[in-house]
Amino acid sequence: MPLPFLAHVYYTGYPTWLPEPLRLLKVLGTVGAVTLTKWYTSGRSNRSERNMHGRVVLITGGTSGIGAATTLELAQRGAQIVLLTRLAPTDSFLVDYIDDLRTRTGNQMIYAEQVDLADLHSVRQFATKWIDNAPPRRLDMIVLCAATMVPPGSPRVETAEGVEVTWQVNFLANFHLLGILSPAIRAQPFDRDVRIVIPTCSSYISAPKLDAGLDREGWTPQTAYARSKLALMVFARAYQKHLDAYKRPDQLPMTARVVLVDPGLARTPGMRRWLTRGSLWGLGLYLVFYVFAWLLLKSPEMAAQSVLFGVMESSLVRVPGGRLIKECMEVDCARKDVDDEEVAKKLWEASDKLIERVEKQQAVKRAKAKKEREKDEKKKEEEQKRDEEKKKTAAQVEEIEALVDAITRGKAKAAKEAKDGKQTYKKETQETTKKGGRKGNPSHLHPVFFTDKLRRPPFHIVAGPYTSPIAHGYVYQDGQRGVTRL
Repeated sequence: MPLPFLAHVYYTGYPTWLPEPLRLLKVLGTVGAVTLTKWYTSGRSNRSERNMHGRVVLITGGTSGIGAATTLELAQRGAQIVLLTRLAPTDSFLVDYIDDLRTRTGNQMIYAEQVDLADLHSVRQFATKWIDNAPPRRLDMIVLCAATMVPPGSPRVETAEGVEVTWQVNFLANFHLLGILSPAIRAQPFDRDVRIVIPTCSSYISAPKLDAGLDREGWTPQTAYARSKLALMVFARAYQKHLDAYKRPDQLPMTARVVLVDPGLARTPGMRRWLTRGSLWGLGLYLVFYVFAWLLLKSPEMAAQSVLFGVMESSLVRVPGGRLIKECMEVDCARKDVDDEEVAKKLWEASDKLIERVEKQQAVKRAKAKKEREKDEKKKEEEQKRDEEKKKTAAQVEEIEALVDAITRGKAKAAKEAKDGKQTYKKETQETTKKGGRKGNPSHLHPVFFTDKLRRPPFHIVAGPYTSPIAHGYVYQDGQRGVTRL
């Protein structure tokens, strides 16, 4: 087909339906330049594979950005994922995220544990719970993808423990976590390929020296972030030496490896927050010029390729640990102080002292808070007890008042009935007197004869000096005392 077309152009000239050659060249050149730029900025893809089925992986930052892409890839390969998040496992977002991840990957072995990297006590709680197990739990891999950035122009931010947030989340929390999990890592069998994958950033190159310190006046978001990444790299190299120095009971060499990974610049939520300076105006500009972000920055999936290479490349277990991976290949560190043992020693000791001081202060605060809670609970219990006693007393008073009221009503009713009875009796007496049926009968007039039987005398009484009709009415069953029955 190209040959007839070229012959047609040769004999009849350039087709009128095609754009002009210069314009066509511009369009093709532009498309080609954009394509080549995107291909270059996307980076290399991971070609290594590894059987991840059943392997236990702890991962921080696994709900967004590069960590989410890494989690998805590992879950698709059958790994048992334990997400370390600052959210509680019952949080609605986390529950939906895990359910969606299980549905997409068909892997039900995905769980979550609450570990807030901005809280050293939260880190200690999880790590001590993990190592407090006999026999030791299986642990194949730790991937530390979590990181934070303070937007440019923002003031210095500290955690509730009084530590600068970038330093604690990016370095100190990881230092604390790996320090406590060290026994669990060293207790793994010799034939188990254990890896600690630590993503970093090329900003460490511009960071100030660690022994120089960073005061409040010289603090900037850029400097704080770069310094935290440099400290993390220095610690990673020192931690590998710490693992290698361990003498196993079986006298076999240590197989755990620390792998540093530089994933490159990607369109992650952290990068977007950095570029927009954490403002709505910045977000608007980001959306307007999103094409440049798409062209020059990697997607989270492509940025995760170097992390996956560090996770799956089989050759890394056969070489000493502490290697730096970038674009799915091993590269050298750009700074010599990363391997400086004196700097690493000072950093390790300073970090230990800082954690010890912070944890002591927080322990005192928690003890005071607990005491206050117990005091408040005791106060509430006393108040509840008093309220119950008041209710009980009120119920007793109400019961007594009801009883008194009932007695009063009963007495009033009885008095009324007695009064009505007297009136009835008086009325009947008057009627009887008028009829003349019982007129002059002394026994009828006495109150004791309140029935018809006693109102009728058993015999006729003759009044005399020795007889009393009233007394005779009481003893009419006895002898007549000389009274003759008529």
